[in-house]
Amino acid sequence: MTAADPVNVRLGQWQRRALLVGIAGVLIAIAGLLLEGWTQFLRSYLYAYMFWTGMGLGCLGILLLHHTVGGKWGMVIRRMCEAGARTLPYMIAGMIPILLSLPVLYIWARPEAANDPIIHGKAAYLNIPGVVARSIFYFAVWTFYAYRLSKLSTDQDASGDASLIDKMRALSAPGLVIFTFVTTFAFIDWIMSLEPHWYSTVYGAMFLIGQVLESFAFVIALVIVLSSRSPLREYMTRQHLHDLGNMMFAFMVLWAYLSFSQFIIIWSGNLPDEIPWYLNRLRGGWGWVALSLVIFHFAAPFVLLLMRGIKRHGERLLKVCLMMLVIRVVDVYWIIEPAFYGQKIQIHWLDFVTPVAIGGLWIAAFLWQLRSRPLVPLRDPRLEGAPRETVAF
Repeated sequence: MTAADPVNVRLGQWQRRALLVGIAGVLIAIAGLLLEGWTQFLRSYLYAYMFWTGMGLGCLGILLLHHTVGGKWGMVIRRMCEAGARTLPYMIAGMIPILLSLPVLYIWARPEAANDPIIHGKAAYLNIPGVVARSIFYFAVWTFYAYRLSKLSTDQDASGDASLIDKMRALSAPGLVIFTFVTTFAFIDWIMSLEPHWYSTVYGAMFLIGQVLESFAFVIALVIVLSSRSPLREYMTRQHLHDLGNMMFAFMVLWAYLSFSQFIIIWSGNLPDEIPWYLNRLRGGWGWVALSLVIFHFAAPFVLLLMRGIKRHGERLLKVCLMMLVIRVVDVYWIIEPAFYGQKIQIHWLDFVTPVAIGGLWIAAFLWQLRSRPLVPLRDPRLEGAPRETVAF
């Protein structure tokens, strides 16, 4: 995109606004840190950081999936997923406050944890040097795939070499497996270990699917907004919307399946070292949050995304995407915060500030990356020959 490109100008305006919002949010969050203390700040910061880091991870997951399985559905969102994935190196800086304050957030990192036999039995894995080293490794893997795939995509823009499609597929197929394992362990280290007495084998995968789902909602919403302008206007079709809506539907159902499977297995087992995780999230006001997740994270989008008329209509699908983004914030909050507050729901004003602060900076970085390359792959044969059709919006 050139500097005078109308879409580039529009994205530049959004970037500046997002940056201003992010800076303002950071200043307010710093004031909250001084007023409320380091512990409360970190509790609010952790869930906000996980949500926005998950957005970048979800974009990388979609990118790997697209290159592995193919399909025209991914062509119109590929550059957005590449831009989202390339924000992951920036999130390393955001991880530093967490890694420097592990004893504040994590029980297993405190000296008295050595007296707990359950935590002591996990000390070979849950220890400060191990978590720090693994976190560096996680970001190294994610950064490699994000930039390598973006480099191959840029090379194809320049050369039009169709063989690069096979190279991207050869890199992405094993990369998708590696990404799944690495990201699963990252969420175990950063989130599940908040409650080290509890464990679930499906936890990491469940959280990962939720992050991919939120990334689908984000990129679909963005592509709908930009579909009325060139160059997406020349390529975007109702069939693309329909396919993207189906992909979001599939990941929403998969998230619901994993979430319900974990719940029914743990609840029916009724074991004292497992059931408290759900008791903390179903009592003292948290139950209403859980009910909202059932309704707006599954029931409502399930019905809406079954309708062909919604998936092929930009404005209607956009509303579903926005609903999914909001409820994903609620879900991440519901998963993380009861680890600190137990069965009594407590909502702090920093819980609203930190997502805005990190989100503003993340969106500014995302748009900066998006503006640095053409909005669609220039010489990919899978994009050429797409039927020209006006998208209803």
